Amino acid sequence: MTSQAQAAPQAIDTVSTPGDRVGALLDRLSSLPSLMVAFSGGADSAFLLAAAVRALGPGRVEAATAVSPSLPRSELDRAREFAAGLGVAHHAPATDELSREGYRANAGDRCFFCKTELMGVVGPLAAERGIAAVATGTNADDIVAGFRPGIRAAADAGAITPLADAGLAKAEIRAASKAWGLATWDKPAAACLASRIAYGVEVTAAGLERVAAAEQALRGALAAAAIPVRNLRVRDMGDDTAKVELDAESVAAVAGRPGVLAAVEGFAEVRLDERGFRSGSMNELLPDPERYR
Repeated sequence: MTSQAQAAPQAIDTVSTPGDRVGALLDRLSSLPSLMVAFSGGADSAFLLAAAVRALGPGRVEAATAVSPSLPRSELDRAREFAAGLGVAHHAPATDELSREGYRANAGDRCFFCKTELMGVVGPLAAERGIAAVATGTNADDIVAGFRPGIRAAADAGAITPLADAGLAKAEIRAASKAWGLATWDKPAAACLASRIAYGVEVTAAGLERVAAAEQALRGALAAAAIPVRNLRVRDMGDDTAKVELDAESVAAVAGRPGVLAAVEGFAEVRLDERGFRSGSMNELLPDPERYR
């Protein structure tokens, strides 16, 4: 990457309007010779990719979606389709997070090792393709959330964060995505499969496959029971125990139909979290998250 990359996100602008911030994003992107977006397929990186195409044109923008056991196959297919719709080149390089001891150990800094692996693959790919900079979909909310070791790893690797730099928060990104007609504007958060495994429980390929299969089976059972669900997680809590989190408004319906949870196989015990889905709920179990900043 060239000097267009920066070491850390800029200060967040809390004065300008959302329209101003989108304009600032487009201005920032238009100043780049070319850009490769680390494209997970989620709402944030999808908006960033679409914004880059608006600012630079599809010929100067490329997308890279890392392929590993932590990525559900359906996410790769959707990412590829979205990039094709924008007319940008899409790459699916393999990453090997499981080769990193820190990732497998699954302490509070697991995301640091994951993002380090990602940038260790996407960075050289961008250089090989003659792309000037690599960007992630980090937004303004992520910066102030406090516990984001992966952001630190990406910054260490020289990735830029145009959404955060423009001060764009998640709600604004969704609103702008809707205005632009992007199918991802209301896409639920889809964190990697490793986020389903409790800290301290070793991450393995078999463990990732187990939670992926459990979620797929449970979604099918919920559909068959006519119980609507948007957000769903089957979390491996260790000791062969799974915890199911889903939209709070659907908890009572599932609690009243205990047979639905029988779709979750591969665990000795399956329990329903009555508090409902909470993004990043595994972080609640960390005794000292500050040490992993």
